[in-house]
Formats: sequence, C-alpha cells, structure tokens
Amino acid sequence: MTDKTILVVGTYDTKDDELRYMAERIEAQGGAAMTMDVSVLGDPTSACDISKHDVAKAADSSIQAAIDSGDENTAMQIMAKGASAKAAELHAQGGIHGAIILGGTMGTDLALDVCQALPLGVPKYVVSTVSFSPLIPADRLSPDIQMILWAGGLYGLNSVCKSALSQAAGAVLGAARAVEMPVADRPVVGMTSLGSSCLSYMKLLKPALEERGYEVAIFHATGMGGMAYEKIASQGGFACVMDFALPEIGNLLAGSVINAGADRMLNAGKAGIPQLISPGCIDLIDFAGWQEIPEQYSDRPFHAHNRLIKSSGLNNEERRETAREIGKRLAQSSTPAHVILTTGGVEEWDKPGEPAHDPEGLAAFIDEMRSAIKAPAILTEVDAHINDKAFTDKVLEIFDAWVADGTVVSA
Repeated sequence: MTDKTILVVGTYDTKDDELRYMAERIEAQGGAAMTMDVSVLGDPTSACDISKHDVAKAADSSIQAAIDSGDENTAMQIMAKGASAKAAELHAQGGIHGAIILGGTMGTDLALDVCQALPLGVPKYVVSTVSFSPLIPADRLSPDIQMILWAGGLYGLNSVCKSALSQAAGAVLGAARAVEMPVADRPVVGMTSLGSSCLSYMKLLKPALEERGYEVAIFHATGMGGMAYEKIASQGGFACVMDFALPEIGNLLAGSVINAGADRMLNAGKAGIPQLISPGCIDLIDFAGWQEIPEQYSDRPFHAHNRLIKSSGLNNEERRETAREIGKRLAQSSTPAHVILTTGGVEEWDKPGEPAHDPEGLAAFIDEMRSAIKAPAILTEVDAHINDKAFTDKVLEIFDAWVADGTVVSA
C-alpha cells in the first residue's frame, strides 16, 4: 500500500539514471512515483508512465513538431506547456500529491512552469543546477516552490549528487504527507508590509479583521513576498487586498533585483478583488547587498541593512515618477480601488529626527499622487502617519463600508 504519489519529471533520454534513482527513493519510503518524460530527441531506457508523446499532445502539438522547429528553446516550451497541463490535470483528478522536477537550465525553465500550474499547497520541488541563481526572476516562482542545488549531477550518478537527489525525494514525499492544504473556510484579506520596526499597522489591523471573521495573510514586500502576493491575487485568492507596502514598485523602476516582477499591483484589479492601497515605504530604494549600484544612484549614501540588502532614499523626481507609476497601474484595475494617502509620513524612519525624514520629498510625492490617482480610483488623504491609529481607523472604516454594501464578501 502507498499513501502518496509523486510525479517525477525530467528528460529521461539524458537523465534516466538520476530520475529513476529519485523514483526509487520515493518508493523505498512507501510512496509511489509516476514518471513523466519531457525529452524531445531521445528515448528512455524503459517506458515512462507519461511519455514524451503524451506531453506534446497535451500542448496541442507533437514531438515531430518540436523537432521540426529546429530550435531547442521552442521545442522545450512545447514540452513545458504540455507538462504543465498534464501535471494540473493529474492533480485535479487526484492522481498525484506532489511533483519533483530535475534539470539544468533547460529543465529548470520547464520546471518553473510546471510548479506554477500546481495549486498552492501542492508540494513542488525543483532539483536544479541553477537553484537559487539570479538567473531565476521572482515572477517565475510559484509561492511555495522548494529548490535544492543539483551539485555534481551532470552526466551520471555519484555519491555527491545522490545526497541532493535523495534529500529531495524524501522532502517531497514527506511534504505530501505532512501538508495542510489551504482551507477556504473564511474569506482571506491579503496584506503587504515590511518588518514591524518600519511598518506597524498590521499589529492593529490583523486582530481587528480577525474579530470580523476574516483570515489575514501578510506578505513581506521584499521581492519574493510581493511575488507570492501577486500570484495568489491572480488566482482570486483574496476577498480584499490591503496593499500598504510599495517599495517593490520603486525598486522595479530603479532596476533593483528586489522587485516582485512587472505585474506588481496589477493582479488584484484583473482578478476582481477590491483594493485598499497606501504607499508605505515608497520613499526607500533597496538593492541586493551583492548588486552593483546603477550609475544614476551612485552619488547618494546607502545604508547596509544587513549583508543581503542595502537601502537609500528616492529623490523628489524619482518619488514623482513612482507616484505616476502607481496611478498607471491602478488605472488598469477593473475593481474598486481606494488609495489612502498619509500626509504625515509613509514609514517609521521618515518621522522628524529619523534618518529618512525628508519633508520636501514627501511633499513632492503627495503633490504628484493628487494628480496621478484618477477616477474610478478614489484618493483619501489622512493627516496622520501610516503607523498612527488614525490610519488603521480609516482603513477599517472603508473596509466596513465595503462589507456593508457588498463590495467585499461578508465573513
């Protein structure tokens, strides 16, 4: 008897030994393995449960079409489309409980699509030669993806790569057994923030919303958190969003890798989710600790927050540009959007006496926001700091009105 079935995906023509080793490790622990071949040119040593022809067919194509394309990237995108469709279909039918995908850059490209196709809560593991690499942008990652570096793994099995492969096999099966899938028993409010030393409104809002019967999921707006927030929003996973930490917008415009992708602030509006917006931390610009500062920002001091991230402030024109960008993104929303502009400050360190205090810069941003936010979006100004109770009171006032008129589903 087996309890969970794991989909094992890869190019079985070139990585047959490694893929079957992982399948064997899953089976040795009492799980079941379902094999999927995403090869194009070659064939596995023995038949897989899902052949490469099955995969290509799921992409409304064929292996011959992939070969005839004459381009390995085009061919693998056919296989990625088919593998994603098959994985989603198998999960929907209850045939698999998790997936593990093996690859180099080509296989990893496919793996990211397969993981995106599986719902939140389905264990998804990628064993890759480029795990954690800057080659992988935030917007290609599913919210709960797991990775392990495939060290020493090219061209056959050895004791070094077996360590990684066996860990991954055990991890995905263990996760499939242990996972508590999200349960839609309460409407979820999605909220963005940074650490409570910078933004603290969630300390008041979370218990207040929970008292009203809502679940609150708070995302750390440092690139990956914003990516996860946007992905769940794109799937309609929230009853309402409270997007109150927007440094990822400024970082995106600045060319920082600490961004959540080009679709930041777009998915809730496209998915029909009401949006409460406030530009928390919009004055800051962040770069990775290892990232070279672009030339246009080299004349300003940066503070090393830690060894991973360094921060500085945006100048007046950059703040205006960010305000215009917020307006452009909200203009694409098909659902109610209400912007709460706190004229007393947007993060803890811009208060008087703190290092980011810049009244002139804040005034420039506020001035630009007044013209950037256009109907049907609504702009409300609050003469308070974003960390003041007056801000959270206004948020709850608008939220309660939306619940009363049916804009937000009642808990």
